[in-house]
Amino acid sequence: MPLAADIDARALRADFPIFAPVGDREPLVYLDSAATSQKPTAVLDAMDRYYVETNANVHRGVYALAEEATARFEAGRDAVARLVEAPREGTIFTKNATEAINLVAWAWGVRNLRPRDVVLVTEMEHHSGIVPWQIVAEITGARVVFAPITGDGELDLDWIARTLREAPVRMVNVVHVSNALGTINPVAEIARMAHEHGALVLADGSQSVPHMPVRFADLEADFLAFTGHKMLGPTGIGVLVGRPAILADMEPFLGGGEMISDVRTDGCDWADLPWKFEAGTPPIAEAIGIGAAADYLRHIGLEAVRAHERALVAYALDALEDVDGLRVYGPPDPDRRGAPISFSMPDLHPHDIAQLVDRQRVCIRAGHHCAKPLMRTLGVNATARASGYIYNDSADVDALVRALHAARAYLGG
Repeated sequence: MPLAADIDARALRADFPIFAPVGDREPLVYLDSAATSQKPTAVLDAMDRYYVETNANVHRGVYALAEEATARFEAGRDAVARLVEAPREGTIFTKNATEAINLVAWAWGVRNLRPRDVVLVTEMEHHSGIVPWQIVAEITGARVVFAPITGDGELDLDWIARTLREAPVRMVNVVHVSNALGTINPVAEIARMAHEHGALVLADGSQSVPHMPVRFADLEADFLAFTGHKMLGPTGIGVLVGRPAILADMEPFLGGGEMISDVRTDGCDWADLPWKFEAGTPPIAEAIGIGAAADYLRHIGLEAVRAHERALVAYALDALEDVDGLRVYGPPDPDRRGAPISFSMPDLHPHDIAQLVDRQRVCIRAGHHCAKPLMRTLGVNATARASGYIYNDSADVDALVRALHAARAYLGG
């Protein structure tokens, strides 16, 4: 049941081994892609071919096998850079988006923040956009200030503008798409305001890069962090994209092999970008895998992905109204939100909801979604969350709604 003309989710499922039928088991309804996405055969095969055909370390050996491994590794970087139209020298591989944000917090924040400086984050940030700055603020004497949200789950832009005018803000950390509310934030507008007052901007693209066209220049941010496992790629690899001029002035976050051009008894010199920030043996197979994932998404087209998911979200928001008492959090307009849909049901704990719908082979998330400050703002301890992707369609939403009705009936609601 395709929702957008350019994507047939049922046909795409053939690319994902996890959706293959298993005996007489009910088909898998996977609605937790905001936590981690499934992996297409193209990604799995690319990683397998590295281990089977060219398993060698990169950037070190001069023999043919090592040079081929290096070429495939760097081709993964090129594919990721193409996906977000970023400069390759500013495209840095990290362990995940969390490490990418930590890289900025430690390599830039520790050396540039001063007592009473402000790092502005938002109430809807993932913990990875909060905790690194809190740690660095404690070291430097800076303050972390939280931008509030409105009743519809959107950022209070007037508050942000006022704070940028009145406080010594040096860095703004803003999530592009909220993993809990689904809110699409106007990063470019926030970046323009921040730059007018001399602040830098780090955008967390973990929930946007896999789901919609994201061009680094259009965001107008100074840094962009995202992760492989939410964009059809493997775990264990993430990306930090940064403006090369800023990265060049930053000191490394980690030291060791790979990231140096010379080491002496009296000091050392750093390697060129991007390798300056990639200490030690990198996640080689994972870089090849994320490159294959980037190529897969480019082949489908991020415009088509966004159109499909926008239609899926609109269908879901309408279908969920059939469940008595269910409350959806975040903007009501599907044009203003991404794939994640968080909700609650009266007298049902989110964990109970998730476990009961799992009886129907429907996979959703339950918890605080690594966004505890947001949960406190919403006045809840946790929510349930359904998050679709390219392999989901209206039939999956219907299965979720049936499972929610069954959960309510099971508990006597």
